[in-house]
Amino acid sequence: MIPEEDRGPAWLRDYGYTDFSQIEADIQAMEQFATGLSAIVKDDYAPHLSTVTDAMSTRLPDPPSEFIELLTFLFAHNQAQDIAHQNVYNFANGTQEFAVAAQDISKRYDGSDAFSHAKVNDVDKAFQNVTSLDGSTPAEGNA
Repeated sequence: MIPEEDRGPAWLRDYGYTDFSQIEADIQAMEQFATGLSAIVKDDYAPHLSTVTDAMSTRLPDPPSEFIELLTFLFAHNQAQDIAHQNVYNFANGTQEFAVAAQDISKRYDGSDAFSHAKVNDVDKAFQNVTSLDGSTPAEGNA
């Protein structure tokens, strides 16, 4: 037995301990969340995608080569613009994949005692089996 003075602060004694037996899932809330997420992509995101894509695809003209600071800035700007454009594009696929996985899990466990049957592996498999809007799986990416 460790003496009380050698045990460290009380608030830190259970650091790193997690009791995974207390994880619970609300299947109906998961279904509502998935439906809402799909609706956000369809109603609020998709109608504006082409406008955002067109605006982000606009390239600035090359500056005079003597202005090296501006050349360097535009190079960094174009790289940041490309990454931002990829993130805008991938938002729809990632959000839709998440919604499909949540719907799959809720359908699989609807009407059952999901608290005793659902496993972390089931959630992982649901995300691995999702096909994104461009037809690729998460393992393949959006290349």
